[in-house]
Amino acid sequence: MVGVLLQAHGQPANERRIPKKRCFSTFDGKSQYISRFLAVLEYSAVILVYVLAVKAYPLIRSGEMLDELLHLGLLPIILAGFAASRSLFARKADIQCQTILVQFSAVFQELLLTASVIMFALFLLKLDAVSRVVITFFFAAAFVSLILVRWIVIWRNATHEADAVDNHLKVLFIGSGRRAHMLADQLQHASVWGIHIIGFLDPHGESAGRRSTDKILGHVDQISRVLRDNVVEDVVVAVPRSMLSDIQTIIDACEEEGVRLKFMADLYDFHAQRIRLDFVNDIPLVGFEPVAREEGQMVAKRIFDVFAVLAGLPLLIPVFLMTAICIKLDSPGPVFFTQDRVGLHKRRFKMYKFRSMVVDAEARIKEIEHLNEADGPNFKIKDDPRMTRVGQFIRKTSIDELPQVLNVVLGDMSLVGPRPMSIRDVELFDHGLQRKRFSVRAGITCLWQISGRSDLSFDDWLRLDLEYIKNWSFWFDLKILFRTVFVVLGGRGAS
Repeated sequence: MVGVLLQAHGQPANERRIPKKRCFSTFDGKSQYISRFLAVLEYSAVILVYVLAVKAYPLIRSGEMLDELLHLGLLPIILAGFAASRSLFARKADIQCQTILVQFSAVFQELLLTASVIMFALFLLKLDAVSRVVITFFFAAAFVSLILVRWIVIWRNATHEADAVDNHLKVLFIGSGRRAHMLADQLQHASVWGIHIIGFLDPHGESAGRRSTDKILGHVDQISRVLRDNVVEDVVVAVPRSMLSDIQTIIDACEEEGVRLKFMADLYDFHAQRIRLDFVNDIPLVGFEPVAREEGQMVAKRIFDVFAVLAGLPLLIPVFLMTAICIKLDSPGPVFFTQDRVGLHKRRFKMYKFRSMVVDAEARIKEIEHLNEADGPNFKIKDDPRMTRVGQFIRKTSIDELPQVLNVVLGDMSLVGPRPMSIRDVELFDHGLQRKRFSVRAGITCLWQISGRSDLSFDDWLRLDLEYIKNWSFWFDLKILFRTVFVVLGGRGAS
């Protein structure tokens, strides 16, 4: 249990002026994610451009050859020099704070310093055989590539996503006074990628309905309902401790839903996987994360998902075509089955599968509800009368799940994560803790897939999902994927 959060120095909170300049805020995790993703892209661009410069030398110098092995051996030195210069000029080249012209200058300085490191290394190691043409071509192409990468990231996130409210960080405030509104205003000014204020919960209920523009949602006791019925990623307690009659209610609700909790006041016991200190300008906030997310590993997970799907397309496309033909020959209707599922932070998305049942299967579900063999809110019948002949085979071999690679590319799902639940099943959840599974991105496979699949009870399924969330790491995902291959090939527990 941490004592009292360090007080922000300077002016009183309600008198601080909101800065006009919008700049990076560590409160906004998306900004940190994009910064790390940009770093991966830039290092990848440097490697790719240098290799191309070496390979293109015979074209530049009309068929002349060079020692490729020697030149490629310089790559570690180039990366080390670029890493050092990038660290030195990082703040000047910040895509959140600086204009594109300032970034042009900073990138040029990064590459100029890198070039100086390379030239010094060539002189020190007496590598006269290294072509200066390759080095010159590399730095010219690297400058263009780095600027292009930055422009794409800025355009994609600042221009496109910032206008889509659904992609903004969803924040709920506990408190409805001047202090809460001041912090809400500063958050919106400090965020580059967008923050959407869900509303405010009043600890006394006195201001409910005071002003429609204030988004007063009701009393703080209603937090469980608000979290259940809304997409909420962060809850911020913005009132003094003395004004809260029962803060444990807030803590329990956030912990059950897997929602991050941040304070502007005293801190309380919270079973968090990680506690972090964020700043909104000069206002400190302590965040409790019931689900630990290492941003670097999250970036690696996303890149791996996309590249793994793209690499697997040569194998997947023939399977897709053959499956589609068999489905069309076996029964009338579309090849694919789409259904609204509940994903990360309870956002809904269209999930794709190969159709394994008759066309009107969803309409007939009430007729066979009494045949449900699964406990808990999920629905499962081993010998489902709605299943087609081809459907039985593709269910047994898990081929019906393959179209979900499209959901992976779109970002709705990951290769590994808790299975996305249908809206019907989610509405039947009877414990808040069950919704903690929505704190991570849904996946095609997870621990349940390698631990019994359909043979598991709902309680065991949920227990494995929570175990995965608690122990998640990028390497844990790779282990699950490796074991999934053998489970699927054996057909164990499929239905």
